[in-house]
Amino acid sequence: MVKVQKIQELKEIWDIISEQRYEDAIDRYRSSYLYRGLPNINFHLDTSLHRNCKYKGYNLESSILRNFTKYASIEVPDLVSSVWSQLIIGQHHGLPTRLLDWTYSPLIGLHFATSGEAFKEMDQNDCVVWAIDIEEINGLLPREYKNKLREENAYLFTVEMLNEVVQCLDDYDNDMGNNSMILLEPPSVDQRIINQYSYFSVIPREISDIESFLNSKTEHTIKYIIDKSLKWRVRDMLDQLNVNERIIYPGLDGLSSWIKRHYYVK
Repeated sequence: MVKVQKIQELKEIWDIISEQRYEDAIDRYRSSYLYRGLPNINFHLDTSLHRNCKYKGYNLESSILRNFTKYASIEVPDLVSSVWSQLIIGQHHGLPTRLLDWTYSPLIGLHFATSGEAFKEMDQNDCVVWAIDIEEINGLLPREYKNKLREENAYLFTVEMLNEVVQCLDDYDNDMGNNSMILLEPPSVDQRIINQYSYFSVIPREISDIESFLNSKTEHTIKYIIDKSLKWRVRDMLDQLNVNERIIYPGLDGLSSWIKRHYYVK
């Protein structure tokens, strides 16, 4: 069951950014959560493949990846060797894929919850930050996948690890059914992935509704709903904390987006 927590005061934002728990074995505080921010409560946890191709998404997926790899391999030759690399590099450059973006940083999650809208609409809709528990999601995996994580002493899969367990999407879909999904750590192909603290969930074909999956299969998932009256306040706080487009999207495009919003006249 997804826990819904409404945020109506700025001090309640602390609930999102202080999710760490004490681990006696290392005498440190750690979080097992990943976050995804959405700027409008009416937006859902949909992959870009679903948003772009609707109900035909998985039927078109192989054609999308084949054509992407055919042309992109000029720049990234090793794409042909791994469908997981095709998905990650494609997603990173705007290709419709079955991957869903997450971040390990709650501040990055809050950034995406308070950006991406037309400025004049910022205070018209509540926004959302989703939080999923890595350990809980891993606990749903088939035994072979759990064993691989245990063997590598890891909490998330890398491309190399996943290639050792499964090499094609059909086999992955058969393994997962509608009961589980893997969480994937992308290679640091550029500074944007590093700065965003990016991770992906690989959504199986049989999970047609990600939110229903989380509601039926998990107990620790949290949906934070941030009141629309707080969005500009949270946005300004994040800017002071240096969590903004200038950092999230290194380069002149990100810099220009940050300056544009900074000087927006309400």
